[in-house]
Amino acid sequence: VAVAGQIARDFHARAGCSDDREIGNFQVRGCALAAAGEQGERADGASQRDQNGSSHPDTIAVVPACFNFFCPLDGPNTTLSSFLVGLMSGIGPARSYTFPTDCASKSLQSPPSSAGWLQPGAVDRPPMAAAKATNNPNEKGRGSMAQQGRAPSGDPIRMVDGKLQVPDRPVLPFIEGDGTGPDIWRAACRVLDAAVEKAYGGKRRIAWYEVLAGEKAFNQVGTWLPDETVEAFKNYLVGIKGPLTTPVGGGIRSLNVALRQMLDLYVCLRPVRYFPGVPSPVRHPENLDVVIFRENTEDIYAGIEWEAESPEARKVIEFLQTEMGVKKIRFPATSGIGIKPISREGTERLVRAAIKYALRYGRRCVVLTHKGNIMKFTEGAFRDWGYALAKREFRDQIVTERESWILGNKEANAAITVEENARAIDPGYDFMTPAQQAQVREEVEAGLKLWPTHGDGKWKKKLLVRDTIADITLQQVLTRAREFDVVATMNLNGDYLSDALAAQVGGIGIAPGGNINYDSGHAIFEATHGTAPKYANLDKVNPGSVILSGEMMFRYMGWNEAADLIIKGMERTIASKTVTYDFHRLMEGATLVRCSEFGDAIIKHM
Repeated sequence: VAVAGQIARDFHARAGCSDDREIGNFQVRGCALAAAGEQGERADGASQRDQNGSSHPDTIAVVPACFNFFCPLDGPNTTLSSFLVGLMSGIGPARSYTFPTDCASKSLQSPPSSAGWLQPGAVDRPPMAAAKATNNPNEKGRGSMAQQGRAPSGDPIRMVDGKLQVPDRPVLPFIEGDGTGPDIWRAACRVLDAAVEKAYGGKRRIAWYEVLAGEKAFNQVGTWLPDETVEAFKNYLVGIKGPLTTPVGGGIRSLNVALRQMLDLYVCLRPVRYFPGVPSPVRHPENLDVVIFRENTEDIYAGIEWEAESPEARKVIEFLQTEMGVKKIRFPATSGIGIKPISREGTERLVRAAIKYALRYGRRCVVLTHKGNIMKFTEGAFRDWGYALAKREFRDQIVTERESWILGNKEANAAITVEENARAIDPGYDFMTPAQQAQVREEVEAGLKLWPTHGDGKWKKKLLVRDTIADITLQQVLTRAREFDVVATMNLNGDYLSDALAAQVGGIGIAPGGNINYDSGHAIFEATHGTAPKYANLDKVNPGSVILSGEMMFRYMGWNEAADLIIKGMERTIASKTVTYDFHRLMEGATLVRCSEFGDAIIKHM
């Protein structure tokens, strides 16, 4: 009945409709439509008005109007949720309603006597412009999607004394995503809920809280990233999102980058591992098991840049030339200018997080990946600051690669001199200046001082910290995959490296990701692929990226039992060759399933 009143008022106010109209597959007969919206009353006696000044109820007691629905041709029990959200965005609480099999043509002259005629659906969606939230706690599978400003029943995750405190019913904000986002989220959410139920038998449960971003937000509230969405992630600390469209146009930044920067999610965590059976372009994808710590807030992704030939670009170039003596801008008149900030603080917190992760999970080494041989004061500084942090804060737990050489040389030859050791670790020693040679000898002497804690082979049980040049890294992850474990790198390098590694194990369709601030506890886990709009609403694409991002989220929350079940279900499903189209076209003897069916298979194989 509420649907009738809201649609009636909306048609009257916006469309001036007094005749039959077709909306999608539905035909709405609009006689005396104004009466429904104007005469309906809210249960609490209050009223609210839309932008046209028309009052509209949250609950309509009586609808004295002729209002006919005709069922669509493609079958009964059709849910109107997407239709209603689009029609009434910004008007009031939009709910989903399901029509029974016998609805051929029914007229609502009064509230229906049969409860089966117009049933509220299980999902509340957030128009965000309405003041009062709607929430249905009985939803199973997709979770309860509360309106902006009011979350479902549950408790927020907190950070206490540097440790995440997760209640048994945490409120987790989620962004459904654009394009294929709704398809993959429906499948992923069922998998996540099933893992929690199976792992904890009802003791723990997620209170899902939908918030808006991307096209859905723009269509409903006129902005790509509402303030309420950012506040929800701030307040509840941990959440998850599907792929988002990056609006095209000057001055509009990536929504993903914006969320990372606004919440200071300085780590982009990208684990890359192989699931047996996944088609791969390399001969031994099982050799790759890497976790990438990509710095998320600095580098050229900070967005400090000016368009070529703009007044701002000319001003910056003039300053560089006149005040700083820069003469290396080849074509200054037509150059765009960008700034690449790399800080000591940003480097240290990233490397600290990477080392702590490696120690916690028993990883073998942390690799600092950079292009410091060319960009000495940014990427070179990243390397130097990273090593300094490792030695200062984790001295008894780590050994650098060059220290391992120094100690190994001493173990192999107890009589080796400092200068001989210097020549061994640096083949160009004899061609160095005296000052450079002195630096290498000092390095050897410092390494030998570690003998009590690291000598006699003890260093072999320590976490190895080493560095690699970015371009050769992209080659060596193919030719020497086993030599890489945890990688800490800057924003641009990490972007390239993450997708290159994902290609070796099946592509970004199953590559998970998380954006984390290990100091504040804030984290948003996300699909790493794009929106693929041409596949939207086809129930076709692989939901693996969001599902495995949810697995990462559970592990971050300390719900390891649920995370293990997801991995188990994913491994067994792929091993059984039950896959979506992206894998099916590359696998012999595989069974092709839809996005939703892939989720069902994972649940079955838990």
